[in-house]
Amino acid sequence: MAPARYQHPPQPPPCFTATPKSLIEETKQMIARNKKVQDDIVRDVKPAQATFENTLLKMAREDDYEGLESHIIGFYQAISTDKTLRDASTEAEKLMDQFAIDSMMREDIYQLVDAALQKKENLDPESQRLLEKSYKDYVRNGLKIPAGPQRDRFKEIKKRLSDLSITFQKNLNEENGGIWFIPKQLEGVPEDVTSGLEKGKPGTENEGKIRVTFKYPDLFPTQKYAKDPETRHKMFIANENKLNQNIEIFKEAVLLRDEAARLLGYPNHATFKIEDKMAKTPKTVDDFLSDLRTKLAPGGLKEIEKLKELKKSDFASRGGNYDGRYYLWDHRFYDTLMLEKEYSLDQQRIAEYFPLQNTILGMLHIFEELFGLQFIEIKGDERDALAKNFSISKGSDIVWHEDVVLFSVWDAEDQGSSFVGYLYLDLFPRDGKYGHAANFNLQPGFTIPPLSSSLSFSSSIPSSTLTTLPDGSKRRYPATALVCNFSKPTPKKPSLLKHDEVVTLFHELGHGIHDLVGRTAYSRFHGTNTVRDFVEAPSQMLENWCWTPSQLKALSKHYSYVGASYAEEYAETRKAKGEDASTKAPEEMPDELIDSIVRTKHVNDALFNLRQLHFGIFDMTVHEPASHAEIEQMPISETYNRLRKEISKLDGPEVLGEGFDWGHGEATFGHLVGGYDAGYYGYLSSQVYSADMFYTAFKANPMNGTEGRRYRHTVLERGGSREEMELLKEFLGREPNQDAFLKELGLSS
Repeated sequence: MAPARYQHPPQPPPCFTATPKSLIEETKQMIARNKKVQDDIVRDVKPAQATFENTLLKMAREDDYEGLESHIIGFYQAISTDKTLRDASTEAEKLMDQFAIDSMMREDIYQLVDAALQKKENLDPESQRLLEKSYKDYVRNGLKIPAGPQRDRFKEIKKRLSDLSITFQKNLNEENGGIWFIPKQLEGVPEDVTSGLEKGKPGTENEGKIRVTFKYPDLFPTQKYAKDPETRHKMFIANENKLNQNIEIFKEAVLLRDEAARLLGYPNHATFKIEDKMAKTPKTVDDFLSDLRTKLAPGGLKEIEKLKELKKSDFASRGGNYDGRYYLWDHRFYDTLMLEKEYSLDQQRIAEYFPLQNTILGMLHIFEELFGLQFIEIKGDERDALAKNFSISKGSDIVWHEDVVLFSVWDAEDQGSSFVGYLYLDLFPRDGKYGHAANFNLQPGFTIPPLSSSLSFSSSIPSSTLTTLPDGSKRRYPATALVCNFSKPTPKKPSLLKHDEVVTLFHELGHGIHDLVGRTAYSRFHGTNTVRDFVEAPSQMLENWCWTPSQLKALSKHYSYVGASYAEEYAETRKAKGEDASTKAPEEMPDELIDSIVRTKHVNDALFNLRQLHFGIFDMTVHEPASHAEIEQMPISETYNRLRKEISKLDGPEVLGEGFDWGHGEATFGHLVGGYDAGYYGYLSSQVYSADMFYTAFKANPMNGTEGRRYRHTVLERGGSREEMELLKEFLGREPNQDAFLKELGLSS
């Protein structure tokens, strides 16, 4: 049981008791309430009297309140097992998006915000930033387009883009395809994976076969370990074509974005989108990507030659005919084989030391030491007690599925022992669930100043949802969720993570921490609400802890020490291999195994980053056409595959005479429809910042709590409330540079 001081969070956790009907009703009520706030402002305030407080602050506080409901309403489509609830969540999100577009195109509100901006009041920095960004939002939503057909068309485009994005993501979430294989075709795939796959029923055409889905826990092990190249080939091609219903959606979205940007006076969508980011101009992005491509290409070609030699040797050992090609569907397999043969990297043995639940606890302990936090798991009777304390019917109402893990998060004693928020972990795949790994904000944090402040506001936010702090301000604490898809545990084995899955988990937990520790006045700037080309930097920086020997040892615990049944299973496994069943594995990962991990950090790194460059350059290509006609005539799928061949240097079906229209990877690319359009470069550019921060503050001592707390308060807490470049410079004590980034990539000494 948790210590007494952690048993009574000051704020209730979110509830997950919605029905399809209640989701729609709550959404309509929320929209009506928000519209009334806007209508009342227009009724009561004339432009001559408009100020930040009587205009924008009222809307900002309503948006804060709305976020407590809207994020969860939209969340159901990613996690619910009930299709009718997912469908209602999708419909509700459409209603919210349509209303948001209508709101951002209100001429009467824009005139008031414009007038308030012209007042040049003496506001605190975050309020000034809110005012300036809000004004720019109205402009970027078409309110400088003359009223009439052009503005009407712009609004029509915005609404259509919203529908397309929601439908695209829904198709991704609900994708349930797969391929049936006979067991021989899956030779090499770990038994831990194949034992959990669907088996063909007796008397059917699939009797004796095994179904491999396109979900990551099935797809990646098959691509990494299946010895039959045709199996890998089939899985790769089928995965690229699993969502062909999204092909036209993607093309239409790209066309509409370009049209909208031109209506606003921009030469293309990329110029419009990047203007508000750290990069500022497409040229900055194009130069960065082009320079990196030039630097990485020679290394990529060298890596391919080494991998070809490995493939040639592998084919010879099995009596196969090697055609001299290195295919896209070869890479995960031979990359894994190289790590095993040349670097003694035994992924299966490594995974034995990363049972999921223990690894999570180890990660949270690292965050506790670094950032001054405490994570308290809430389970069983404690959930019931927490629910009862806030008049919630039962403990199961505060989670959305029985697999979900819940923590209350607190400041450590040296940080004041205050409540921080709630952290949810939803880690295993299921039908209809979001298929990748991501962090979702469930409820944002924000702070309302004391009544004595000139910027206080008696809002419609119920007082029961707020906590009064010692200075008289009122605080709303965040709730955040990690949604992942790791292999489920079995009665004999816990869920065991490969090292790359440990990195993924650490990365997404990094987003979760950013979300939890945010301390901003307005939810608009809370946590990960930063510009897209910075938002990945904090999580990318934390990935370094997964490559640090001392932290790998601290995270590790052999699964046979987790429970008696697992110890018995481990002994049985050793016995089946003809080994001494009484010999125990070391409890912590041995140093030689850790060394084998660390030595592989940059193996085939050029090819990995060339793959990222392919995504980034394709993104810029479709969003930076010279004319609208160019994008109309562009064969999107062929462009995607041609660029992949040119940039990644790996062969696809085109070298077999199938042309470049063999697959439709863009139709599976949720990022480019879900917010990273003309922004995917941020995954690479933010590595510049993440490497700089790590080398500057943590390279010498990754567990330096003083630096960790300074990082928390300087960068993470402030979210998007200040210019991200200013936060970086304050933390680094200088302008950021590429030195550490290039060193990590082996492109400088």
